Amino acid sequence: MELNIAVLSGDGIGPEVTKQAIKSLQAVEDTFGHQFHFTDALVGAAAIEASGNPFPEETLKICKSSEAVLLGTISETSYVDNSKAKGRPEQGIHELRKSLGLHSNIQPVKVFPTLIDKSPLKKKIISGTDFVIYRELTGGIYFGKKELNAEQTQASDLCTYTEEEISRISHMALKDAKGRRKKLTLVDKANVLESSRLWRRVVKKIAASYPEVSLEYMFVDDAVKQLILNPAQFDVILTGNLFGDILSDQGSVIGGSIGLLPSASVGEDHAMFEPVHGSFPESRGKDIANPIASILSAAMLLDHFGLDEESRAVVIAVLRAMKRDIVTPDLEPTSKYGTDDVGDFIAAQVRDSEEHLTLNRENIWLGKSTII
Repeated sequence: MELNIAVLSGDGIGPEVTKQAIKSLQAVEDTFGHQFHFTDALVGAAAIEASGNPFPEETLKICKSSEAVLLGTISETSYVDNSKAKGRPEQGIHELRKSLGLHSNIQPVKVFPTLIDKSPLKKKIISGTDFVIYRELTGGIYFGKKELNAEQTQASDLCTYTEEEISRISHMALKDAKGRRKKLTLVDKANVLESSRLWRRVVKKIAASYPEVSLEYMFVDDAVKQLILNPAQFDVILTGNLFGDILSDQGSVIGGSIGLLPSASVGEDHAMFEPVHGSFPESRGKDIANPIASILSAAMLLDHFGLDEESRAVVIAVLRAMKRDIVTPDLEPTSKYGTDDVGDFIAAQVRDSEEHLTLNRENIWLGKSTII
């Protein structure tokens, strides 16, 4: 297969971890005979510094002419409270999602058996955790009208959703739940928000076409607690943009490190793959950033294009690295391995593919049900 992949490394540790993901994809090229063409483009703070625009027109052109986008991380702390900034890095990712029609974010959350003791939660609580978060990406409060009065003493952010926006991601989540453990949890705040009540009406109507799937509702404040008290109860979580942002970050620490979890953002014509973690600018250039989430995002990219064996090869290589403690210090404080070391080892394991098809498939962390 030949694929054009836009590489948006972004800010902070983004370039470092994205580099490791590309190493694994290049190893897949060599081992399985594919051709991947990588084109770099700017987004976020890096783009602001170069052009004054967090999402330049040239970046959009490159993304639209590619079959997939591999994203690093976006954000710089210096922009958070800077009212004189030309733009904000996060505007780049919002514009990217909207311009490419990436309406649904899919984040699998499953505890790695070899790392279960590294979680801040007790083993008996997280054992068996295996769920997927479906987060709507292009609607809600992040894209609603924003106002600030002249005195800068009053601000508002409008949360707006349409039935169409809710419907398209609901079908995706319900189809996934049908192929998993047949349970979908809609997370909202329907006791106070009209937009959440619309979510309930639309999802309930669509769920009637999926009688095999059990539908339950949960307020977001309860869901936040339940993710810590009993994460194994969840199968597929469906939610809006803001709540999904919060739940994704919380779900990412269940397994012991936010540096482990990948995600996919998909639309009708485009798909983007990125780690869940942030830019962590304080770790930039120190060779300590965990590249596993970015590498597993590359595995999701392969899976999305039907390259099942290739995706499994990357995941197995990651599992081998964990089993041999070839990990960064966030997973093993005494580790002497850095970002590049871990990336090199995983890429080398992808090239050593003799055992890829003999390993027990129940040990494979990512499955096809994570991508629609």
